[in-house]
Amino acid sequence: METGQFETAAERHRAELRVHCYRMLGSFDEAEDLVQETLLRAWKHRDGFEGRSTLRAWLYKIATNACLDALEGRDRRLLPYHRTPPSSPTADFPPTADVPWLQPFPDRLLPADEEPEAVAVRNETLQLAFLAAIQHLPPRQRAVLILRDVLGWPAKDTATLLDGTVAATNSALQRARATLREHLPERRLDWAPTASPEELAVVRRYMDAVEGSDLSAVAALLAEDVRATMPPFPLWFAGRESVLDALRLSWNPDLPGYVGRFRVVPTRANGGPAAASYTDGKPFAIGLFRIEDGLIVELTAFHDPGLFPAFGLPMSFPD
Repeated sequence: METGQFETAAERHRAELRVHCYRMLGSFDEAEDLVQETLLRAWKHRDGFEGRSTLRAWLYKIATNACLDALEGRDRRLLPYHRTPPSSPTADFPPTADVPWLQPFPDRLLPADEEPEAVAVRNETLQLAFLAAIQHLPPRQRAVLILRDVLGWPAKDTATLLDGTVAATNSALQRARATLREHLPERRLDWAPTASPEELAVVRRYMDAVEGSDLSAVAALLAEDVRATMPPFPLWFAGRESVLDALRLSWNPDLPGYVGRFRVVPTRANGGPAAASYTDGKPFAIGLFRIEDGLIVELTAFHDPGLFPAFGLPMSFPD
């Protein structure tokens, strides 16, 4: 294959390789770096591609090994509730913590040509609860689980990619599945792989309530046992009343915790609806939702303005 043809053929797989690296790493920023490294390694060693496998399988092998190298000796990525007990809404706001937090993934960068069945699996396995659960797996077990159960690769192909045996691959998969069951929410099998119109309506009402600083409207949308997190701040709130108390303090201009007036725009992340918020015209957070029975059971607000460009969001929002 000529150089130009190789580059064009390899580039076609960039989007799916980015998602693969993101699942392996739990970090959008690192996934961007690793997919670039994958394509660079492939180009440098293109003469070694002998066509005994598909180009796609060869690229996945390079990407997986690059991720395994990156994960060596690393701590798993976290959300705040993995690290600390629930926070008091009246406690002083702590400084950000320099720990490896999970990051969101912008839907605008997902592959556009997948089959409906693949999209359904993709969306479910991009949810934060799934990503947090697979962080409990050793890197090699994580790779096996993603290749077998997410991408649907046969055991023989997975073993070949990882330079292992079929027996060892199957054993790693069984251990990974058992660990995953321990860490996934109980109702995982009840999740819809795509957001329903009812869930989209809940998010829309939440956005309107935040823009209007309407605590009563927010309260009507939260489950009693809702959990709210705000990485990279190492705090989280457990329960509706705790979340409302925190919002009450940050929305009251007469209190020292006042954040400012919010403007909220819709976006999409990790296969579902999300909301990007601004205060004083500046990026504030990107919020992801988990919704059950018409109520928000989990809200994760990523306070990282550096993520806004990846979502195609402006860095300023006029009032």
